[in-house]
Amino acid sequence: MTPTLKIGQALKGVKDTYSVAKQLHDKIWSATSTSCTGVVVKTAPKSRLHREQEILRRFQGHPCIRQLVDHVDDPPYLVLEQLERDASKASGEAKLARSDIKLIARNILEALKSLHEEGIAHTDVKPDNVLLNFDSDGARVVEAKLADFGDAWDVGHDVDPKGEGHIIGAAIFRSPEAMLQMRWATPTVIWSFGATLISLIWGKNWHMFKPTQVSADDEEYPTHVLIQQARFFGPFPLSYEDAIDAEQNRILAAILYYIEEHN
Repeated sequence: MTPTLKIGQALKGVKDTYSVAKQLHDKIWSATSTSCTGVVVKTAPKSRLHREQEILRRFQGHPCIRQLVDHVDDPPYLVLEQLERDASKASGEAKLARSDIKLIARNILEALKSLHEEGIAHTDVKPDNVLLNFDSDGARVVEAKLADFGDAWDVGHDVDPKGEGHIIGAAIFRSPEAMLQMRWATPTVIWSFGATLISLIWGKNWHMFKPTQVSADDEEYPTHVLIQQARFFGPFPLSYEDAIDAEQNRILAAILYYIEEHN
């Protein structure tokens, strides 16, 4: 069960003590250290928390990866660097300037390059997991970092370590290979990066592959994401035919027929 924090509650970390200031999300709070430095405290299932801590320690000091500040043993929390806003919120409030998007793209690619060189796939690249700092006027992005490494996995260069049936990331940023539960590796993260970049370019939380006819909790939602992918990028590669089962091939054929019928 996820521990519940209260505003003003003190959390004793290994390096410092932190006072909880505000709940930001279901399992994430802002807090201040004894030196009044702003931080974020985060909890998650033990395996995800341990994995994120492991990854962040491995990339300590990386300028494009959100940094681990400390950790709390009881209850278990990570203490993380605090940035101003995530890219989803920032681009939803106002369209980002081209120079801002270039900086974001460059920094996230630098983070992914470092991860991929070590055979690590982030698996959940999306605007919500891109954190930003702005200049003193709040007008321009001056810093962009990749966050949320709880589902990052060592995949080498050609295999999914969790095997068939492991669903990764948010559907609208998930590659067709991952959607169809094919073998995936670091290239699938580049698809997610591309989908993220398109969303930031358009702004106002517009997502290229977001279905308009079904909600995200509908069991057919992933199929409708595949429809959107085929609408914009055309038929799926012929190589898919030998990599997926008969039922999945029927689904892809039905998707192409659906697109033709609905123009």
